[in-house]
Amino acid sequence: MDLKNKSAVILLSGGLDSSTVTGLAKASKAKIFGLSFDYGQRHKKELDSAFTIANHFEIEEFKIVKLDLSLWGGSSLTDIKKDLPIDGIQQNTIPNTYVPGRNTIFISVALSYAEAINADLIGLGVNALDYSGYPDCRPDYIKKFQELANLANKRGREENPIKLWTPLIDLNKEDIIQLAFDNNVPIEKTWSCYSGNLKPCGKCDSCRIRQKAYKNWQIKKNEN
Repeated sequence: MDLKNKSAVILLSGGLDSSTVTGLAKASKAKIFGLSFDYGQRHKKELDSAFTIANHFEIEEFKIVKLDLSLWGGSSLTDIKKDLPIDGIQQNTIPNTYVPGRNTIFISVALSYAEAINADLIGLGVNALDYSGYPDCRPDYIKKFQELANLANKRGREENPIKLWTPLIDLNKEDIIQLAFDNNVPIEKTWSCYSGNLKPCGKCDSCRIRQKAYKNWQIKKNEN
């Protein structure tokens, strides 16, 4: 997608995927507005990474919205009484790191922000291949949310809808890592770990996915 002369609100968590989407938007000469959430997550360190990535790409504006989902918990990311799963991804099982309604809430807020500043796109780092099985990261969810978005605001009703842009949704994590390198993403400054520690735990689903992908990426690179 050609983003030149377009404005994009990017949901920038500070992780590898959202940072790569930011890099793609920057390379496409989009005008970028970053949006992150302090939602009571145990891994608040990701907000520091988001701020670093926003500065790295010199985006137009970066906002952190405080929205405390830990008030009702329901996830090991927002309730420290729940243990993070460390046994690896279980097939056909949604892990307890899933935060109820998180993407629905985040995208809704991003839609409000985008319409207020007349942005054309909302950039999302959702990925349907190498992920933890969350229901709100899947193509059918994005498709239906787009339909809702087209009905939910003034721009949509005037047939000038704000598009949900998901450039990574059909890529595996090795491809995303390559895209990150190709688009000047400082991977070492991104944060993926779910733990609240100062260093990645290496055991949570997110760490496992990232480590495995980076190892596979290195193997492919050496083969070429």
